[in-house]
Amino acid sequence: MSKVGGLSHINYKETKGVKVSGGMKVNSGALLTREGNKWKPGVNVGGRMHLTASCDGEVYFTRKRGNYKRTVTIINIKPLKETAKKKTTKKAAAEK
Repeated sequence: MSKVGGLSHINYKETKGVKVSGGMKVNSGALLTREGNKWKPGVNVGGRMHLTASCDGEVYFTRKRGNYKRTVTIINIKPLKETAKKKTTKKAAAEK
C-alpha cells in the first residue's frame, strides 16, 4: 500500500537539477541535468528535460536573454583536443 499524498522514490526533489559544474570533464553520454526547464541544450549537448553529453569534453555555461526579459542558462561542452599523435610507418617515413 502506498501513502496518500506522499512522494514516491522517483519524485524526490533532491535528485532533480544540475549534476555537473562548470569546468568539469565529462564523458559521452554523461547525465548533465535531470528534469528542469531552467537549462537549455547548447553545443554538443542532447535532450530536452534530461540533458546528456554528446561527446567527451569540458562543461561550460552561457546565458542569454529569453522571453519576457528572462535569462536562460545554456549548457555547452567544449570537446577535448585529441592529443594522440599519428604513428608513422616505415614506408611513410621513407617517402619523406
